[in-house]
Amino acid sequence: MTRTVGQVRADVEEASRWLSGRVVRTPVLRSPVIDELAGARVLLKAENLQNGGSYKMRGALRAVGRLAVAGHTGVIAQSTGNHAVAVALAARQHGLAATVVLPVDAASTKVDRARAAGARVVFAGTSVEERVAVANGLSDESGHPVVDAYDHPDVIAGQGTASLELIEDAERAGTPLDALVVPVGGGGGVAGACLAAAGSGIAVYGVEPVGCDSLARSLAAGVRVPVSPAPTIADGLRPSCVGELPFAIVQNTLRAVVRVDDDEIAAAFRLILTELKVLAEPSGAAGLAGALRLPPDADRQRTVGVVLTGGNVEEALVARLMAPRSADLAEEGAVA
Repeated sequence: MTRTVGQVRADVEEASRWLSGRVVRTPVLRSPVIDELAGARVLLKAENLQNGGSYKMRGALRAVGRLAVAGHTGVIAQSTGNHAVAVALAARQHGLAATVVLPVDAASTKVDRARAAGARVVFAGTSVEERVAVANGLSDESGHPVVDAYDHPDVIAGQGTASLELIEDAERAGTPLDALVVPVGGGGGVAGACLAAAGSGIAVYGVEPVGCDSLARSLAAGVRVPVSPAPTIADGLRPSCVGELPFAIVQNTLRAVVRVDDDEIAAAFRLILTELKVLAEPSGAAGLAGALRLPPDADRQRTVGVVLTGGNVEEALVARLMAPRSADLAEEGAVA
């Protein structure tokens, strides 16, 4: 953990060059309806359309690629789902064996994707501590390194390339970003965003679900603070503690953390599906929910970038989030 922010910032640019042609340069989407609701020009980076269904592919491919070059024959990862899927896919591309450790309540969509990519799936409890212990034990037995979901320089650099592309595309379009909003789980993505935005004047915001706010509490305390994650529909945003390296990076560079509840995440999910015509998982939609909470600029229209981090979501959850709400049905009945 002795690497400086400047060193890791250079890694984002190097990772971007290396990943060019290896990952999808996902489109940037915009909706007049969302702009009006936000009181800003909102540019959404559709990483839900990335290989593997999330921006986790970027960090996994960068980390696994370097391990393959170093001569390793296998890798191990733990996560709630998307990182595991990405590591499995990256390992398959490089001809490495992959073992992924998932919680017993992992979304079946993510379990199926990891297995389809050729990974051995091991289940371990419901907490990150349980998964880490099992992953470390498997690493000791096999000699295969653990590719951490967020406490890993190559993963952070790879995740940061999504934000870097969004910054670049916004500049090319003549609408440079004033702010950048990224959902927070363990903090790798938002740390990468802070590095990508370094020196640009762009304000970077993290977004956490209410009750899963380790980063917000850690920033207030000045040290990492673990939490007992509350239930949330954003299953990818509930680690018990922000990572050590991400916290070191964001502690003096992140503008603020925005807390959002499940109702706000669900509303953002519906907006993305109905207005942008793409499917994002609730963890990805949390970024838009946070952007909608930012106060508008009274003097001019700001440009706010949002990374839609993933799109791996259960069909049943999509149906539940899109079902007519009781208040809507009551209103329709009154009109009729």
